[in-house]
Amino acid sequence: MIANLPFIAVALLIGIALATILLKKNMIKMVMGLAMLEGAVNLFLVSLGYRENGIAPIFTNAPEGADMVLPTVQALTLTNIVIGVATTALMLVLVMVIYKKYGTVNADKMRRLKE
Repeated sequence: MIANLPFIAVALLIGIALATILLKKNMIKMVMGLAMLEGAVNLFLVSLGYRENGIAPIFTNAPEGADMVLPTVQALTLTNIVIGVATTALMLVLVMVIYKKYGTVNADKMRRLKE
């Protein structure tokens, strides 16, 4: 059960994030839900790369046959963090531009103003 705890946390975070994205009308809260979803994906990637009693994948005097954690998922996670920060910043700037133009960040009100 303890070994599955990160995956349970990932499932809960994904559920909360999707509910936030789909049910909230405030666009800032939608962006926050998307950032939470990115965090859940990062946790999932790190959980996949974990090895019990694993050692760091660097040049050491590691004993023969020692399990090492997977470096590929760590690199993917780092890349995902950088891309996630950039897209979150871009979406928040877009919300600011929409607020300046329409005077609201409520998605329903903005749709009504368009008509």
